[in-house]
Order: sequence, then structure tokens, then C-alpha cells
Amino acid sequence: MERPYGSSSSSSPGNPTLDYLSPEQLAFFRGLLERERDALRSAAAGTQVNLKQVEPTPDPSDRASAEEDHSLELRVRDRERKHLRAIEQALMRIRDGSFGWCEESGEPIGFDRLLARPTATLSLEAQERHESLRKMKAGRCHA
Repeated sequence: MERPYGSSSSSSPGNPTLDYLSPEQLAFFRGLLERERDALRSAAAGTQVNLKQVEPTPDPSDRASAEEDHSLELRVRDRERKHLRAIEQALMRIRDGSFGWCEESGEPIGFDRLLARPTATLSLEAQERHESLRKMKAGRCHA
């Protein structure tokens, strides 16, 4: 399998580029992402059922509380919908061979970072640079 970003095609033992993610490790991440995707889809289906089971109540504070609960649930599901899209993109990267490689530098993202966030597209260093730039831009907007 060819790695992205012009990685070495040498098959010498111990080549860190070729040894980065084995087929077994990729299968592990595929399973992890698929389980997370299935859990999110199941939660979304449950939300649809919950929102259809609205019980009318004459008490304004009970009604306001129920509306707030529904609003919160919808915000959570929206966040999960965005995460679901990131999961689908990570699964596509596994299929095309680019999973685990930083989109910015072409370097390995790192196994520990992928374990913590399997949808990561940037190495820790690249992510920190992006966050730092975002903070500087936000600081300029508020100044």
C-alpha cells in the first residue's frame, strides 16, 4: 500500500514510515470508528422517538423545563452529527491509505493521539499551531 505525501518506498526492516500503522492497527481503528458511528446513529434514532413523545402540560414551568431539555438534546445531537461526519471521513481515509497522516505536514499523527481522537487529521504540533493562530485572530477581533 502506498503511503501519502511521498513516503519512502523502501521495504527495509524498521523503516518507520512503512511500520507506522499495520493492517491490524488499521482494522482496530476501523472497528473503533464503526462502533462509535453506530452508537451515534442509535442515539439519533432515540432522540427522534423522544421528541415525538411530548406530553402537554398546563404548568408553564414544566413546559419550559421540557422545552429546555429538548433544546439541549438537539444541540447535543447537532454536535454528534458533526462528529459523525468526521467519523465517516476518517473511515474514508482508512480506505484510501491516508489515515494517521497529518494533512498539513505529511508526518505521522501518532498512535497515542489517534487512540485519544481517532478522527484527528493533524499531528499534535500542527493542531497546536492552528489553535494558537485561532487565538491570535480572536484576540485581534476583540481588541
